[in-house]
Amino acid sequence: MAHIARGIAVFALALLVSVGAAHAVDAVSVRSDSPAIDLTGILEFQKSDTDRIQVSTAPGNDGIVRRIEVRAREGGTNWVVFSLANNTDDQLDRLIVAPHYRIVSSGLFWPDLGLSRIATITPSTGDRPERQDNPITDIFRVTLDPGSVVTFVVELRTDKLPQLYLWEPEAYKDKVNSFTLYQGIVIGIAGLLSLVLTILFVVKGSIMFPAAAGLAWAVLVYIGIDFGFWGKVLDMSSGAERVWRASGEAILAATLLVFLFAYLNLSRWHVRYSHITLGWLAFLGSLVALALFDPPVASGIARLSIALIAVFGFALIVYLSTHGFDRAVLLIPSWFLLTVWVVAAGMTIQGSVTNDIVGPALLGGLVLIVMLIGFTVMQHAFAGGGSGQGAVTDVERRALALTGAGDLIWDWDVSADKVFTSAETESMLGLRRGTLEGPAAKWLEVLHPLDQDRFRAALDSVLDQRRGRLVQDFRLRTPDGHFMWFSLKARPVVGSDGEVARVIGTLSDVTEFKNSEERMLHDSVHDNLTGLPNRKLFIDRINALASLSKTVPTLRPTVMVIDLDRFKQVNDSVGIAVGDSILLTLARRLTRILKPQDTLARLAGDQFGLILMSETDAAKVTALAETIRKTIRAPIAFNDREIFLTASIGLALADPSATVSDEIIKDAELAMYHSKRIGGDRIDVYKPAMRARKQDRLTIESELRRALEREEITILYQPIVRLEDRAVAGFEALARWDHPKLGRMGPSEFINIAEETGLIVDLGLFVMDRTARQLALWQQSVRQRNSIFASVNVSSRQLLRHDLIHDLRTVLSRSAVARGTLKLELTESLVMENPEHAAQMLQRIRELGAGLSLDDFGTGHSSLAYLQRFPFDTIKIDQSFVRTTNRGTRPVLLKSIVAMAHDLGMDVVAEGAESDSDAIELYQLGCEYAQGFAFGEPMSADAARRLLNEERLEAAQ
Repeated sequence: MAHIARGIAVFALALLVSVGAAHAVDAVSVRSDSPAIDLTGILEFQKSDTDRIQVSTAPGNDGIVRRIEVRAREGGTNWVVFSLANNTDDQLDRLIVAPHYRIVSSGLFWPDLGLSRIATITPSTGDRPERQDNPITDIFRVTLDPGSVVTFVVELRTDKLPQLYLWEPEAYKDKVNSFTLYQGIVIGIAGLLSLVLTILFVVKGSIMFPAAAGLAWAVLVYIGIDFGFWGKVLDMSSGAERVWRASGEAILAATLLVFLFAYLNLSRWHVRYSHITLGWLAFLGSLVALALFDPPVASGIARLSIALIAVFGFALIVYLSTHGFDRAVLLIPSWFLLTVWVVAAGMTIQGSVTNDIVGPALLGGLVLIVMLIGFTVMQHAFAGGGSGQGAVTDVERRALALTGAGDLIWDWDVSADKVFTSAETESMLGLRRGTLEGPAAKWLEVLHPLDQDRFRAALDSVLDQRRGRLVQDFRLRTPDGHFMWFSLKARPVVGSDGEVARVIGTLSDVTEFKNSEERMLHDSVHDNLTGLPNRKLFIDRINALASLSKTVPTLRPTVMVIDLDRFKQVNDSVGIAVGDSILLTLARRLTRILKPQDTLARLAGDQFGLILMSETDAAKVTALAETIRKTIRAPIAFNDREIFLTASIGLALADPSATVSDEIIKDAELAMYHSKRIGGDRIDVYKPAMRARKQDRLTIESELRRALEREEITILYQPIVRLEDRAVAGFEALARWDHPKLGRMGPSEFINIAEETGLIVDLGLFVMDRTARQLALWQQSVRQRNSIFASVNVSSRQLLRHDLIHDLRTVLSRSAVARGTLKLELTESLVMENPEHAAQMLQRIRELGAGLSLDDFGTGHSSLAYLQRFPFDTIKIDQSFVRTTNRGTRPVLLKSIVAMAHDLGMDVVAEGAESDSDAIELYQLGCEYAQGFAFGEPMSADAARRLLNEERLEAAQ
């Protein structure tokens, strides 16, 4: 029986050996000359259902495989098994090393951020390995006896073990010391760079410097976590290290984004970029909070954000560089290296690169990249410093002059994106002090919406061109909602780096000027009395309808011309002032019966025009015309009497088969003249037969157009005598038309036609040029060239055109006449048609060196207040004030007019002097000059020259 029992035991042992051998691990041979062995590839990972596990050991020297059971000390269910064999004759001491965190193969999404990996190690034989204290690595010391084979069962705290090494203690110590030195150098460089950039921020204050300093501090914090530096300073547990690592990566992504945004100054105008960046920053900031609950998720999002910022940031930098943004060009090398670094880091965390040195190398490379970024920022910090400082000093030197001139300082520090303006600017607008100080984009909040794009484009243009002068008019809003006009005049100051460092200039309040300009523009196309559109605007709207009718064939306007009958008699009876009130009353009456789409205009003194758009049916149009006629016939109360008026109305219906044009106005006028010719107070519709009656007028009009080319216009000169010595002081130029068939025609026969057709402009320029040349010849032939002057009449068409200034400048440059001797004559009624515009034009005429004479004074209805504003040097008193009355006396107003003219510093020319007694009496009243048939009729230029020569000979005798 004993023999049988022994046999069964041997069989059972053999069976156990055979089963265990099937699951035994291969032993790694440990040599005494091997400083380190990478065990990561030979590890056998196992997972148990309970806190116990049974494993088979590696075969010993006797070839027997044993079965051992290990119980978890911390209740883990993840295990790793490996075996070591000491085939030497020496006892070997080794260190089993498992790092908590390893960037290699850590992963992009839900990365492995590190934990304590090993809870305990149980050997198959011998003493349990002794754990060594280390905050970032699990280290266990083992002893291998000579010729022994030991199987180790490792209880894991996680399901991952990134790396497991077997180190010779001294070799591991040397390795730790070398890496400690390297890490210390890298941390020292990062810390010094952070400190320098922080100091630079304090010195310069531009937004790019705190952004660069923040990036440097974020890198310093991140590498300090990875190198375990903060674990030596702070009590950081393994779980807290994961939170810090995820937060550090989120902060690194955020500071990268802030630096890119600040350096490229994307917030200057592009508000949407600011919103995108702020949203992204808020999202990255939330990752820090998320890291407290789920560090892997927060870290994965942060790593993806870093990759996106690097790639898209590089694309944006290249785009801006190709569009002439020099600051972006300087950042290309640094950001390219950052993009390469991100690619290398991506390959590392995905496991494409597994070298042990790659992790420290990546962190060292990140510090070098930030250092290069810091050098780029410092280049901006110190470039152009002398230039900028000089500009500020120059502003200080001119401050007193600017204050005296009443201008306001406007200074934009481009690098800091900060605008400074004088406190008076905000005071004038009623804003709090400091409201307009800050980024240039802040001004968009108070700018008029229509001026924002021009303001933005003007500043961008200065930055792009780096030269020139900024002249910009814009409106700023006050708290109560109205706007004030300001004029900005500034120049860029370019630093040594070629970029604009500052834009400095002055602001001026031009609200009053702009208001006057707007009034002038309004008055130029509106009637000064009624406020209705004038003839110019009326024709412009007809032309606009003509253009619109080409695309809208159904558009058929009706034009009416309304002319009051015998209105001159009303003016003579009740006076011009009452007549103006009557016209204003009629304008209001007609406006009330029209609709908004209709246009009522005042074409002439007592003539109105109407563009009817609200009615297209012929019967309704005629009915409205009848309503207008009855409205005008309604009596107008004046004091204790009633005034009755009638009107002749010409009506032109648009031809459905013809294109709308401004000829329709002439058709309506023909119908109106036809109505007036047969008694007035009626409505007539235009018929083609009416045009034949105007054939003579049209013939004269067409021939007048060729009269200048054929030199049919002759200029006669009527003498103006100095009453003191009866010598000829000057001449008035008068145009005559030597018609080849009709003979010599006076101004009354063709001037009105020239006014209506616009030929008066060419005619006036012709008369002015010929007179100036003749005046120059006269002045050369007499001793006192300043004693002879010549007057030329100016029409309303000429005065309303800005080309008059150019024409006058050209005429004066051609003829060397004495300053002030070529006088332009304007009637009182002409000046008062648009006093604001006339005042500006007359001032410019006076500055060019021409004299100004006010003709027919006393016959109009001007304001003496306006008269003081006009720079006239001569007043011509109308002959109605000069001629004697039925009682043989002159009007009492004549003496008052002469006294008033002298008080205003003006000379007086009296028209209509017909006898020697007239001349004596006018001289006694104080008139300097006189003009009339008593001193000579209009004569040719040769006759005028002979008259001057005769006077010169008499004076010589």
